[in-house]
Amino acid sequence: MADLSDLRTRIDAIDKAIVELLADRMNVCREVAEIKETTGATVIQPQRVRDVLASRRQWAIDCGVDADFAEQLFRILLSETHRIEVAESREEPAPTKEAGNTTRSELDTVACRIDHVVVAVADLPAATKFFSGMGFTTTATDDSSVITAEAGGVTVVLVGADHNPEVHKRLAEHGSGVQHIAIEVLNAGFTRDALDAAGVPRLTDVVVDAEGHEQVFTALDPATGVQLSFISRTGHRVPMSSHNVSAMFEAISNTSAD
Repeated sequence: MADLSDLRTRIDAIDKAIVELLADRMNVCREVAEIKETTGATVIQPQRVRDVLASRRQWAIDCGVDADFAEQLFRILLSETHRIEVAESREEPAPTKEAGNTTRSELDTVACRIDHVVVAVADLPAATKFFSGMGFTTTATDDSSVITAEAGGVTVVLVGADHNPEVHKRLAEHGSGVQHIAIEVLNAGFTRDALDAAGVPRLTDVVVDAEGHEQVFTALDPATGVQLSFISRTGHRVPMSSHNVSAMFEAISNTSAD
């Protein structure tokens, strides 16, 4: 059996190969940009994007890789491709970038991306129409007062007050608006400890649901009006459900009452 050091060496070699492949891919993208410029082809070709995402999802499934995870990686690649195609036409030189270092803060070490945004709304049908009209896919949950709106890797959870007195209380106090922003982190417990060390007021300890979502919530910051949660996924890669959202509001309410 290989020891931990050997496995990490293999991972380092694989990661280096991935970066080299990324460099090859970006060079090809530059050639594509040159051809598009001479032929007048549009930079964004939606059907090509759809084909890429669909085929890469299937490749991921065939290799035993989570398809949603693979799609997000390729969405990032496509975004960088678009940036390169546009930036190549700019005259000024690209800014220099520094290599990473090991002096990152605890949060900077474990934070990954915005996972989702929860929005409390007084008029759920109108809010759903607003998001679906933009092209978000709106999906009902088993709770008629919770709707998810998704477009690519962006998830907004719309929560009405029909069956949840805590949401009704939130709306009465603050009106419709963002209830909190959820940031994905590598480990929720580690993040909780980092928040405590930094003196950040928390509303909850780590809240765990049946799907393997672990979340810790900060108190509403009076200076910015921002409330954050930090989420790590230890179960299957599944979206936030109505049970998650209800448990979240209940946990925040119970902690606030304490």
